[in-house]
Amino acid sequence: MRKILSKWVERYFSDEEALLFFVLLAAALLVIITLGQALTPVFSGIILAFLMQGGVNRLKKHKVPHIVSVVLVFLAFIGGVAALLFIVMPLAWRQSVNLFNELPGILSQAQSVLLLLPERYPEFISEQRILELIDLAAAELSQMGQWVVTFSLNSITSIIALLIYLVLVPILVFFFLKDGGSLSKWWISFLPEKRDMLTNIWVEMDGQIANYIRGKVIEIIVVGVVTYITFIFLGINYAALLAILVGLSVLIPYIGAALVTLPVALIGFFQWGWSNEFMYLMVAYGVIQALDGNVLVPLLFSEAVNLHPVAIIVAVLVFGGVWGFWGLFFAIPLATLFKAVINAWPKSKAPTVEVEESST
Repeated sequence: MRKILSKWVERYFSDEEALLFFVLLAAALLVIITLGQALTPVFSGIILAFLMQGGVNRLKKHKVPHIVSVVLVFLAFIGGVAALLFIVMPLAWRQSVNLFNELPGILSQAQSVLLLLPERYPEFISEQRILELIDLAAAELSQMGQWVVTFSLNSITSIIALLIYLVLVPILVFFFLKDGGSLSKWWISFLPEKRDMLTNIWVEMDGQIANYIRGKVIEIIVVGVVTYITFIFLGINYAALLAILVGLSVLIPYIGAALVTLPVALIGFFQWGWSNEFMYLMVAYGVIQALDGNVLVPLLFSEAVNLHPVAIIVAVLVFGGVWGFWGLFFAIPLATLFKAVINAWPKSKAPTVEVEESST
């Protein structure tokens, strides 16, 4: 066993650059685990600056000075954050409160509809089973109410943390955009001169991750805005809340669209029943999903991440389970990083055994 392990280590860690990269990955993981919560504003600032660096570079290509490009992109970022905080979030919060207040009525209406099923299909479902499902839904609703009360009691701490983030993160973003080049050179100065592996990984990852994350942010905004306008035109309740859900659903490939269909269909059904308005809603929602998958995604992700669908689903499940929302958001970039590391990792060639043919 020791011999097999030593051969494996010699094959994959004989290169000093591979060993250095392994140490850097281990150190980064240790920092995230131990200091991740304290350094969250720093990580957020780095990610946001990375997303906006493309805008700065485009302005500089048109002969705009660096500091002016940084200020313009930063002001656009501040405007987007202000719109999110003072327009989108209050509207979504009000609609969430209204939906929570109307849940008992919706549950009662659902109960009357579900109790018709045993009469029509007694061989498939019983009234006792329907009552059990209703009791389970009522229990979940009660737990949700307790969570809302707990959240309101702890909201002071959350508000203080939010205010700290609203001050620190924009400051960090500005300085990362302004001095990102010098900070990168300072960090690179600590690396060895021979860093072919690190360079290959960075070259493969830089364009793909930047394009993917920027494209995903644009996709969320476009899908959410188009859905909100469509739902407002159709007159469905909780249009802003549903539009946010539909926009965020694009974070989870193959699964998000299917999951968010349920709340859209349920709210439409309880508002209109089996009517023409409900059919119009579902057709419009289907058209939005089709345009997103067949027009918007190919347009935004022309340099598509070359990952198998199974790898994408596994990455979403693993990173989403570990880091929640941010794990879902960065699941595909992290999987792409893992793939780039495997492709660039130096491997020593296994010894070949020559077989001599015996003369007869």
